[in-house]
Amino acid sequence: MNSDSILKAVVLLLICTFFWGSSFPIGKHALQEVNALTLVFWRFVIAAACLALYVRVARMPKPVITNRQWLWVFAVSAVGVGGLNLGLFTGLAYTSATNGSLIMALSPLMTSLIASVAQRSWPSRAQCFSLLVSLTGVLMVITNGHLETLLSLQINHGDKLIFSGMLAWSLYTYFSQGISRWMAVIPYTLVGMLSGAAVIGVMCLFSSDVHPFAELFNASAVGISEVVYIGLFATVAGYLLWLNGVRRLGSASAALFFNFVPIFSVLTSFVMGHAVTQLQLAGIGLVVAGLLLPRIRLPKRKSMACPQQ
Repeated sequence: MNSDSILKAVVLLLICTFFWGSSFPIGKHALQEVNALTLVFWRFVIAAACLALYVRVARMPKPVITNRQWLWVFAVSAVGVGGLNLGLFTGLAYTSATNGSLIMALSPLMTSLIASVAQRSWPSRAQCFSLLVSLTGVLMVITNGHLETLLSLQINHGDKLIFSGMLAWSLYTYFSQGISRWMAVIPYTLVGMLSGAAVIGVMCLFSSDVHPFAELFNASAVGISEVVYIGLFATVAGYLLWLNGVRRLGSASAALFFNFVPIFSVLTSFVMGHAVTQLQLAGIGLVVAGLLLPRIRLPKRKSMACPQQ
């Protein structure tokens, strides 16, 4: 892969993680007006509608794959897309945001472990170094430098749900690399959005206190715009950019960029009026360093030729 293609993949993944990171503070504000399941349901409905309209207008051909491949696509999408959001948003009802952020920050490590087990190979030293440095930076950003708070963390039911969602997303990232070889990104993303809407829709039906249509129609203009932003940018654009990045860089390398999600979340919160400390900025620097340092190639030293006698 040439340098231009790698640079394009990096830019796509950075934009993707910005959309995802910014959706946390925006989504938190939207949750003041709608239920968490309502928010997730509408993000997938909006995304599926936009993608379906694009596929129809562009007259994209239906993917020519076997029934077994279709079954695999739906299974991976339902587990990855629906499982992540179901585990994350239901888990946050039983645990703290700090616990949830720390668990989700394990996604790059989990994806690398899954890839190593599946390929029967150990991660490279550079990859391990990158994971360690980046994860350290993520912990600094989330804990605001008070790393001793990690010792007081307790595993509860919510933590287990979020861990399940993180594991589902890691599996989705790894298996999407293989699926993208025989199915285009846009149809695959559309299947993912439909699967996510179906999973969350079933959950809404079995939750007596969740009313997706009534809650959205009774929300303010700001609340509706926040739901639309999450549906269009954090979902449609985010998933398309992510899958393109996975296809270009591979699941293990692309997963490293997931560390930028809490960073962009902190920066977006700062723009919305929340303070950012110097320790958090230092943590952001560590995350960037963890991604860049293993990829820096030092110039080779030229051997000194012995003078002729």
